[in-house]
Amino acid sequence: MIRQTSDLNSSLSRYSRQILFTPIGEEGQRRLSASRVLLVGCGALGTHLADTLVRAGVGFLRIVDRDYIEPNNLQRQILFDEDDIAAGLPKAEAARRKLQRINSQVTVEGLVADANYRNIEQLAEGADLLLDGTDNFETRYLMNDLAVKTHRPWIYGACVGATGLCLPILPDDSPCLRCVFEQAPPPEMNPTCDTAGILSPVVSIVAAHQALEAIKILTGHLEAVDRRLLHFDAWQNRCVHLSVAAAKTADCPCCGQRQFDHLAGKLAAGTTTLCGRNAVQLTPAEGTRVDFTAIAAKLRAAGIADVRHNAFMLKATLDGLDATLFPDGRAILAGTQQPDQARTVYARYIGS
Repeated sequence: MIRQTSDLNSSLSRYSRQILFTPIGEEGQRRLSASRVLLVGCGALGTHLADTLVRAGVGFLRIVDRDYIEPNNLQRQILFDEDDIAAGLPKAEAARRKLQRINSQVTVEGLVADANYRNIEQLAEGADLLLDGTDNFETRYLMNDLAVKTHRPWIYGACVGATGLCLPILPDDSPCLRCVFEQAPPPEMNPTCDTAGILSPVVSIVAAHQALEAIKILTGHLEAVDRRLLHFDAWQNRCVHLSVAAAKTADCPCCGQRQFDHLAGKLAAGTTTLCGRNAVQLTPAEGTRVDFTAIAAKLRAAGIADVRHNAFMLKATLDGLDATLFPDGRAILAGTQQPDQARTVYARYIGS
């Protein structure tokens, strides 16, 4: 919802140093305050992006994240702390609470959900810009399909170890993600934070580039957007900007042929092995809802004593796997990378 002009004018002093930057000015700040952003993923990149954009004064930020906070997140995921872990908060909700304390003028919505082909169009409804805070190509290709189909800009970002990448994508004016990365790299060629580590300053660098390009787009300065692919290795002090303009082709299945296979669910998986983690996510049929109180009672009746739940998730150890269940029936089972094992445990204790 766009605030009345008088309310907006009274809030401009908060952003006075940003307004002093000539390309933004008061008009740019008003554009920011009227903008709506969808951020998919609230981990390392996502928390940095959310923090920067909320402080910059975007009007509305919807955060979608499927995960919960773990101690190893605190090294690089700047919106979370030990109290959030003790409270058993999922990332989206913990981020929402922090961000509202940072800037109450911004409307922040935190959704504990898995962004997938069944809900991504609804999640992106009204958004002017899509931001990538994810850790997997399946979701990125999904966002790319949606952005191209609806002619909305989005910004890809990735980091692992000391390496980072950033690419703003403006449909109809630049190559899409599938032009540049036709297929996701195979797992053995795709290091993750859990296999190769991650340096927190590298996250900051990538997110800063993403946020800067986002502000250019949201304030209407498309001519200033860097359409090149940023690739750097901060440890080895190497940085290149690669022109990808020639990658755009009429043969691209997405932006050339306008075949949105990811958005149509043709390439979706009901199970997902989570990025570099010894865990599997299971996604039930659309419309599933679970009653945590009833599930907890059922588990205790089955002899499982340590069952904990709040309004956001239920946790229990099931056949040696650490299970986290969400209200939509989605579950993350840690301790395996075998989808069949995860499905068996889920069916045995939660239901088919």
